[in-house]
Amino acid sequence: MDGPPILSMKGISKEYYGNRVLKEVDLVVRPGEIHALVGENGAGKSTLMNILFGMPVIHTTGGFEGQVEIAGEKVNIMNPHQAMDHGIGMVHQEFMLIPDFTIAENIKVGREIGRPTILSRLLGPSMDILDRKAMSRDAKKALSRIGMNIEDYVKVAGLPIGYKQFVEIAREIDKTGIKLLVFDEPTAVLTESEADRLLEIMKLIAQQGIAIIFITHRLDEVKAIADSLTILRDGELVDQARTQDLSVVEIAAKMIGRTIERLVDVTDSCRVCDQDTLALELKQFSVEMPGEQVKDMDVSIYKGEIFGFGGLAGQGKIGVINGIMGLFPTEGEVLVFDEKLQLDKLGAALKHGVSFVSEDRRGVGLLLGESIERNIIFSALQIHNRFLRRIGPFKMLNHGKARRHTLEMIELLDIRCTGPQQKTGSLSGGNQQKVCLARALSMDPKILIVAEPTRGIDIGAKKLVLEHLVKINEELGMTIIIISSELVELRSVCDRIAIVSEGKVAEILPPDASDAAFGLAMSGLSMAELEEEGAHE
Repeated sequence: MDGPPILSMKGISKEYYGNRVLKEVDLVVRPGEIHALVGENGAGKSTLMNILFGMPVIHTTGGFEGQVEIAGEKVNIMNPHQAMDHGIGMVHQEFMLIPDFTIAENIKVGREIGRPTILSRLLGPSMDILDRKAMSRDAKKALSRIGMNIEDYVKVAGLPIGYKQFVEIAREIDKTGIKLLVFDEPTAVLTESEADRLLEIMKLIAQQGIAIIFITHRLDEVKAIADSLTILRDGELVDQARTQDLSVVEIAAKMIGRTIERLVDVTDSCRVCDQDTLALELKQFSVEMPGEQVKDMDVSIYKGEIFGFGGLAGQGKIGVINGIMGLFPTEGEVLVFDEKLQLDKLGAALKHGVSFVSEDRRGVGLLLGESIERNIIFSALQIHNRFLRRIGPFKMLNHGKARRHTLEMIELLDIRCTGPQQKTGSLSGGNQQKVCLARALSMDPKILIVAEPTRGIDIGAKKLVLEHLVKINEELGMTIIIISSELVELRSVCDRIAIVSEGKVAEILPPDASDAAFGLAMSGLSMAELEEEGAHE
């Protein structure tokens, strides 16, 4: 690890459509080193790796600034095949395996070994037959290099998840001239014992002189295995250090730490939080949402409170809202003002006064081809029969009432448009978000749940949307639950913030808690746990 770097990325900058996502970032990794790359969602880790692998998204959006060197040689990697030629491989979090193939076939896929035949000598190597003995020999060698004792003829379909991950690693190890392996959140889908085994395999690989970039949010794993680390925040390099020189608390603080400027001025004098009345309770609440599982969650939210759910992507915070709204299978209980929801009935939450704004406003949040008016009144019309008038035995849309209400919402939320009949799909992102909010408010909810309220909108629109949420909370006493990946956003408006890690609430923190406390919680740890461990040592 004391030799020249196997990888050197110098002054890397990248811009997407005017948004600078990487700013003069350096990354240095040496042979046989395990180098952790850490940071929040949006810190720039994925973009940096996309540049290293020459992914099309980089080159079709103007390329990047800076230079990349492999083993001291300046390179210009234009696609993943070139990255592979330079000895760079990746172990993905999502498995890239073919279930019906054997372990050996998966390890050698794309690099099959052929045995010449009479036909292939006449018509070319495409007519070779597979040399299964040679392929088996290579597969066994790759499995042996990572300390795995498993038969290579077994089909991948029946393997435990941990073993599938190990097959992915063996496939990369089998590639000729592998110098650097990138592990992208490799333990996210593994059990504790499988994760421990994977860390041992990573050490074994590093001992063979292969460098590893370890992308993870689990800071205890960083401390356990990484020799050095690079910390990114908001596209900038915060620190590069030997892991032994930083504590978990210091790493967490550097990941999160920034000047917290409130996006919204919240005055305590106007708050109407009633800590004697529970608005929403989750009891042993679990949600089977792929990629956003929730596991035995217990949370109590007060009437009139602005409560936040935060955490990294894929940790379960989005599963909370989708489970409450009955969109995915659930277990446990959800109580709304002491009334239990029937979670197996779609729409039960809506009928109990819970409205929500989806994180996917274009996919499920809006009818983009319909008018602003139609979008705003849609849910109230469907669920509560609002904006209807009876003419004999028939119910007809009360156009006047619907129009008046839409105009009120346009004024209340400052929706910038030509009028109620403008197509929603033609609005800006910020104004589309306001239409989603208007539709939820048209239900006259007791509880409003808003997921990723400012995703994809500019800073000015973000401020307006958050200001309206605070205004609604203060003037109507409405309980508001915000689910967001933007920690600054949550710390600007929330009374309390639950950080979700691996489907569970790691910790519930006040908005003015330390950066280190938030960083640790996002890594599944807490200050109390660290202090307790320190007391036992």
